[in-house]
Amino acid sequence: MAGSRIRDERIAKLQKLRDAGIEPYGDKVQRTGTIEEIVKMCPEQVEKPEDAPTVTAVGRVMAVRNMGKSCWVDLRDRSGKVQANLLQKSLGENYAPVEFLHIGDFLAVTGSLMKSRTGEVTIFADSFTFQSKSLEPLPAKFKGLKDVEIRFRRRYLDLVASEEVRERFILRSRIISFVRSFLGKRGFLEVETPMLQPIYGGAAARPFITHHNALDMDLYLRISPETYLKRLLVGGLDRVYDMNKSFRNEGIDTSHNPEFTMVEMYQAYADFEDMMELVETLVSEAAKTLLGSTVINFDGRDVDVAAPWPRRRITDLIRDVAKADPDDDDSMRAVLVKAGMDKDKVAALGHDYLIKEVMDELVEPTIVNPTFVTHHPASLNPLARRNRQDPTLSDRFEVIVAGFELANAFSELNDPLEQRARFEEQVQAGGDEACCNEVDEDYVSALEVGMPPAGGMGIGIDRLIMLLTGQSSIREIVLFPSLKKKTVAEIAADMEALDEGDEAETE
Repeated sequence: MAGSRIRDERIAKLQKLRDAGIEPYGDKVQRTGTIEEIVKMCPEQVEKPEDAPTVTAVGRVMAVRNMGKSCWVDLRDRSGKVQANLLQKSLGENYAPVEFLHIGDFLAVTGSLMKSRTGEVTIFADSFTFQSKSLEPLPAKFKGLKDVEIRFRRRYLDLVASEEVRERFILRSRIISFVRSFLGKRGFLEVETPMLQPIYGGAAARPFITHHNALDMDLYLRISPETYLKRLLVGGLDRVYDMNKSFRNEGIDTSHNPEFTMVEMYQAYADFEDMMELVETLVSEAAKTLLGSTVINFDGRDVDVAAPWPRRRITDLIRDVAKADPDDDDSMRAVLVKAGMDKDKVAALGHDYLIKEVMDELVEPTIVNPTFVTHHPASLNPLARRNRQDPTLSDRFEVIVAGFELANAFSELNDPLEQRARFEEQVQAGGDEACCNEVDEDYVSALEVGMPPAGGMGIGIDRLIMLLTGQSSIREIVLFPSLKKKTVAEIAADMEALDEGDEAETE
């Protein structure tokens, strides 16, 4: 196939370089600065070439224009791009390796920094060295990398091909830094809790299971750090958060990846009302600081994240949006069946899970601007405190925005006797909807020592980044999303599909 042909030709040229005593994979280079910094150093005018500053730039070759005795290349690093001119007259016998230069190579160029006749900042080379030879062609310069499967599977090519993608992941890093800074300014302490847990808990989800050989016991990749963070409240760390990976052995879609980044935070002497203020301030300030506006175009719709956000009871939304009676199970079953849900599955749902399904399937997709959906049935989360006025409900909210859940929070249950009873109910009920596989005796013991009243919240960092970058698929903001493994032959076939049109410049 064509990809193999190009690779074979490049390997042959690689050997010719080595035969000529030229190392194609270089050592450390003392560069003058990033390309952006070097471009800023260029003087507006130079009377004589020898008066120009001498600089060394390092970057990937993104274009080659070989004119025989003069070769123009574009070098790029993360900060920007600069043109370099490799001139046979200036380089003498050291010009010969230009023959082996390809798009994709990493090159170090040292020379005089001036503007060309057309006014473009240019390094007129006194010398150049190969830093790394590229053996596979890059995606076509003007067509880019269009195959979505290849983009996600070979993210490094996606980053090379698209400035938009690179900027998106740079923004991801800035968003995460902002969240850490925001919480730090509010007195929260970042901590680390176990990834491997003997008892999974904190959410209703199927875990990944592994086995520890030395201890001869099964362990679970955490689905949530919740119960460990609340142990720290017991220990006197009154504001804590953990931002790291969690894992759920479930389906993959546009808003779910089995491995995902989440931040969970807990604040003593607070409740779910305090968590509302915290999340709406965090998101609106992040948008203003990082994007310059609270209005974000998401999937063709403008989403305004400016605080304050509206608060709606889940039952009111079911009446107003789904046109169902949340007090009438038959009414809720009818709208679910009408929407296409399996009749037998709907018939098996109890009252509280009917409320959950109507909310998830019929109400949530209609919500555009961030909204606090409050007072969920208490049975749906055994770690949440019951509402004082109506114990069948919990002091809990979800933030729904652009049709998906962004955050989940509640006033924490700190009564150890009630907590044990609710754990036992979950274990007895069993199934995928249970939040734990057994009573967490150590956690209950911690509550018996005494945990202060607290508010807690989890925010899906990946979903926050989806929102702030305007991306409707989680795969667009996760560098390496979970994908089905491919064979070597399948990967080779994918690469064959890459457009090689621009390779004519250098082959």
